[in-house]
Amino acid sequence: MSLHLLLLLLLLLISVSSLVPASRIPAVIVFGDSTVDAGNNNQIPTILKSNFHPYGRDFIGSQPTGRFCNGRLPTDLISEALGLPPSVPAYLDPAYSIRDFAHGVCFASAGTGLDNATSDVLNVIPLWKEVEYFKDYQMKLRRYVGRAKAKYIVNEAVYIVSIGTNDFLENYYLLVTGRFRQFSIGEYEDFLMDRAAEFLTKIYHLGARKISFAGLSAIGCVPLERSTNIQQGRACAERYNKVARDFNAKLQALIGRLDASLPGLKLRYLATYESLLEIIQNPSSYGIENVEDGCCATGKFEMGYLCNDFDPHTCPDAEKYVFWDAFHPTEKVNRMMANLTLRTSLSEFV
Repeated sequence: MSLHLLLLLLLLLISVSSLVPASRIPAVIVFGDSTVDAGNNNQIPTILKSNFHPYGRDFIGSQPTGRFCNGRLPTDLISEALGLPPSVPAYLDPAYSIRDFAHGVCFASAGTGLDNATSDVLNVIPLWKEVEYFKDYQMKLRRYVGRAKAKYIVNEAVYIVSIGTNDFLENYYLLVTGRFRQFSIGEYEDFLMDRAAEFLTKIYHLGARKISFAGLSAIGCVPLERSTNIQQGRACAERYNKVARDFNAKLQALIGRLDASLPGLKLRYLATYESLLEIIQNPSSYGIENVEDGCCATGKFEMGYLCNDFDPHTCPDAEKYVFWDAFHPTEKVNRMMANLTLRTSLSEFV
């Protein structure tokens, strides 16, 4: 094993709770898609929901909260490691109030993307609306803790952004919005970079300073793409992985430009692609047995309502799987991603 892979292995396996001393971070604030949606989609008219079992079967209290996972998301685990609550609540969840959101809040929506057209595919919350919720949150926060304390929380919070996969897998390559006619794949990546720059500049002007932006993971290795890659024996779909690598290279360049041009901004890139691929290529090093299928139902095509308690095939132990359903990682892999985030893109903040 190379030194690089050995170091990555150590980063992924170290316990989250051992990574962080008493934290100076007042809150975790989250933007993005289903990789970090804590349940906002429960409150909107979309078919893309996961507020039913077996989702959440390993969550606190075995509750299906709307997280697309058997348990907690990386953002939840990061919050806990920072000495904050063990989960980051969804902003639209009526069970929570500004008292809870003062320590962490999630604006993410499963199925959304950098491209507004992506959110139209399944009628979910567009990224611009997530920013509007952030503005609304700040007004409530000022009323709750006062202007000075609210400014401190907003400026000193860590921001986690995870978005982009749906722009390709649910939009461009599904041919539903016409983007494939407007742009070559390289042009579409550039279009998404412009949208990312607009978003990051907006939240910067609203007070965000410490931001971790996750690159795309190895999206060609999710079970759905492997299942449809029959000619290659259900191997990872290389054309999608190449798109992810190209997108990530452009994202890193964008992050460098914005970090240099916006005073006080600390915008950092999170290398999820290499980390997920390392787990998939060396599963036994992580106590994992299945990298091709999701735990829920047959694990090849199911997500959302197709992953349900009526299917007898759901695996008994999600710890042995990389994926929970056909798209989303298990809590075990989310914990590894949380470890990586704390040791890399968030390390200077905690």
